[in-house]
Amino acid sequence: MSNTVFSIVKSWATKEGNVNGKSDILKWIENLNSTVKVSIIKNKLEDSEYWYYEKDEGSIVNKNRSFFSIRGLQKKDACKIIDEHPIIIQNEIGYLGLICKEIDGVINFLMQAKIEPGNINKIQISPTIQATKSNFTQKHGGNKPLYFDYFIDASSYEVVVDQIQSEQSSRFYKKRNRNIIIRVDDDIEVLPNYKWMTLGQIKELMKIDNLVNMDTRTVISCIPFSNNTISIDEIEELEKLFDDKELFKSIFYGEQRNVLPTIYQYINNYKMFDESNIKLVDIYSLNDWYMKDGEYICKNNYPFKIVFCDIEIEGREVRNWTQPLFEATGISTFGLIMYNDNGIKKFIIKAVSENGCFDKIELGPSVQNEAGHEIKFNEIDKLFYSNLENNRHIVYDCLLSEEGGRFYHEQNRNVIMQIPKTDLINLPTGYFAVDYKTLNNLVQINNCLNIQLRNLLSLLEA
Repeated sequence: MSNTVFSIVKSWATKEGNVNGKSDILKWIENLNSTVKVSIIKNKLEDSEYWYYEKDEGSIVNKNRSFFSIRGLQKKDACKIIDEHPIIIQNEIGYLGLICKEIDGVINFLMQAKIEPGNINKIQISPTIQATKSNFTQKHGGNKPLYFDYFIDASSYEVVVDQIQSEQSSRFYKKRNRNIIIRVDDDIEVLPNYKWMTLGQIKELMKIDNLVNMDTRTVISCIPFSNNTISIDEIEELEKLFDDKELFKSIFYGEQRNVLPTIYQYINNYKMFDESNIKLVDIYSLNDWYMKDGEYICKNNYPFKIVFCDIEIEGREVRNWTQPLFEATGISTFGLIMYNDNGIKKFIIKAVSENGCFDKIELGPSVQNEAGHEIKFNEIDKLFYSNLENNRHIVYDCLLSEEGGRFYHEQNRNVIMQIPKTDLINLPTGYFAVDYKTLNNLVQINNCLNIQLRNLLSLLEA
């Protein structure tokens, strides 16, 4: 078996694919979308026979007490409420998993065409397995997820990555999923809703609005390029595959200066000295939230509201069910600024604290602005939005969906821009300039990079 990371980089450079062509994949998705039956009808909580408000604990729950519940969250500082909103409580850790295999000399990933109730365009390209613990323990009475046995028996195969990573901490309370990639040599039966794709193909498909789902993006972002042993000969061969030589050096060499102590100093100071307090409360006790026409909404402009839906999707483990979904009230913007520094690509990141963070704070992208939140512009925001408004230095700009199992029709604008180093002013407190190798090392540690930053990193092209 060849060096897996070396082989995955070659797969990254294989944009056309060697098993299925891009046009074949798009035709496959189009055909499935034209034939699958999906019905999402908004209703009211009281119309559901499965979900209800549990007064004693102040939660919206289901009768089986499975999947997730919704409570209220209040953030206080010096006894003053500074934020409050509903939040999803889902304590179980689910699987987001990819199977990869070398086929005719190229690593391919087994990708799934999957529908989630909140998907804006029905089917999206998803990981091999995308399952909550309630799914694979069959608490809902459905079928066991396909290919599940490969992941429960992962130690029998080569484990490329196995990390527990955070989800959207503005909507989930300390929610995490297991991001895992395994490499197999077995002959695998490819079922109708699955196709093999190279990493380069997946990245090309990410350029199409809302086609590749969030779960695929986060798993890909965890591929451990930087901490694997690759020979000098292999390094020289890989460099030939990169059009972006500065990115190549950023991944495999990095800079000599170690910025991790500076980053950890800031993060650990925040964790030690921040005196704000997060408290879970009765969902109906939130001062600024109320039920209107079957939706739980905020009196003020807020990034989301709660809707309640009757759902029917054929081909799922369970075909008919009801559930609440968080619906976005606008389009958020997530931006990653990069620049070349002495031949090495660097990225501007910032420390971001969100109410549902597992451990208070994580590293996020240069810009992370949720729809409905007032933007407090600093120098980085001004630089980013000035370039965005004038269409300068933009290398990637696409609408990408968030997690469709809990969020309804949420799509966010993901922007990557490369600026001249001379445009960069002094970084504000809490911002850092780092190479890809540093970020890639950090993503191998639980709960360091947030989902917005991981998703943007997954979009980078060789």
